[in-house]
Amino acid sequence: MQEKLKRSKIKSLLSTKQIGEKINIKGWVRTFRSNRFVAINDGSSLRNMQAVVDFEEMEQGILDRITTGACISVTGSLVESMGKGQDVEILVDTIEILGDSDPEKYQLQPKKHSLEFLREIAHLRPRTNTFGAIFRIRHAIAFSIHKFYNEKGFVYLHTPLITGSDAEGAGQMFRVTTLDPKNPPLNENAEVDYNLDFFGKETNLTVSGQLEGELGALALSDIYTFSPTFRAENSNTSRHLSEFWMVEPEMAFYDLPDTMDLAEEFVKYIIQYVLDNCEEDLEFLDKRNSDEDKTKPQHLRNEMNLTERLSFVVSNSFERVSYTDAINILINCKPNKKGKFEFKVDKWGIDLQSEHERFLVEKHFRKPVILFDYPSGIKAFYMRENDDGKTVAAMDVLFPGIGEIIGGSQREERLEILQRRMKDFGIEEKEMDWYVDTRRFGTAPHSGFGLGLERMVQFITGMSNIRDVIPFPRTPGNAEF
Repeated sequence: MQEKLKRSKIKSLLSTKQIGEKINIKGWVRTFRSNRFVAINDGSSLRNMQAVVDFEEMEQGILDRITTGACISVTGSLVESMGKGQDVEILVDTIEILGDSDPEKYQLQPKKHSLEFLREIAHLRPRTNTFGAIFRIRHAIAFSIHKFYNEKGFVYLHTPLITGSDAEGAGQMFRVTTLDPKNPPLNENAEVDYNLDFFGKETNLTVSGQLEGELGALALSDIYTFSPTFRAENSNTSRHLSEFWMVEPEMAFYDLPDTMDLAEEFVKYIIQYVLDNCEEDLEFLDKRNSDEDKTKPQHLRNEMNLTERLSFVVSNSFERVSYTDAINILINCKPNKKGKFEFKVDKWGIDLQSEHERFLVEKHFRKPVILFDYPSGIKAFYMRENDDGKTVAAMDVLFPGIGEIIGGSQREERLEILQRRMKDFGIEEKEMDWYVDTRRFGTAPHSGFGLGLERMVQFITGMSNIRDVIPFPRTPGNAEF
């Protein structure tokens, strides 16, 4: 019996160029022209493989079924191409149709589609060049994250997605329950009795794995979590998702400067990894960004192209600025004085908006910025109180075009101060006794931060809408697929 020819990936064939060898590829038809040239893509590379068909040697029934979107298996010889746009091509011996596609109904015809339209067919958009490039880069980013922390000896800790605590104190959480929504059991106060729910208490989808991550760090020293998080914020903007991925390292014996050092090293490592391993996809997205820039008014255009922006971040030290100094810069800057900001900066203690963060990064310092020592009133209960009694040892990393991409802090390791902070925030200590225990038994200085994966993918790919850097976006009113 003849041995079955093993499938080769297009990316491998384009790099190894096994001229003269019999090969087999499988993928989806992008175009079929002149009843002779079939462009096939299998997702391993941005580039297609051209298969050259001898019209007279093929059954007409087969040729009629080679339509855009169809999935086919092609066997033939790899030869040097005589045409433009490709180095090699396949001289076809046999074609097998693995999956037909109705050309009248297939929504991804070989033409330019708007990103808005592609969001409506998110089940098909990975087949486009743009989203193929984005999702390959997203994979590379995720791989580099694990690689970075593994090389540093961190332990990957799986923290729960279902939780009884709210790490951020925001209250914008998705409830997890098995109770009958039409007839839930009530207690003596006519309130829903969550004691009768599946977990015996009120539970939600997590907004962060940080609190549980701290438990791991105070035993294993250095850990990181990497998982989806959820926020029920009714916000329909280009910056928000209801389900998004977070990377959250927690480190025992780190102070705030140590944490800023790690955060800067971490994001530079990710960007350099993508620069080194995703050249083809970056070049494609770079051209796409440049073409999009040309449609904008001059003052809104980027001064550097995509690859230059990435290299600039890697090769420059981040500017470290206290919140207090940043407020003084913003109060006295021209946009603020002339009323150009949507949110006026008029006093110390306000929460900075994205427009303020981007001004500091893009106009004032013209490089990534790490802000630190924020007012205690606008930050979470677990952040370490500074000696001035007014600020906490918090830090945010700000990127051009994005604003905040990392948020972190040194954690409050002192039992009495943590208890006071929890009381000030209205957090019942008995509900968080497991967390407070880590301060009762062998407490230690420790710190951590969170990186929003989608915002990192946005920065690296240059995409303006966060819904375009996650395969299946979850937003208010949208939970398709």
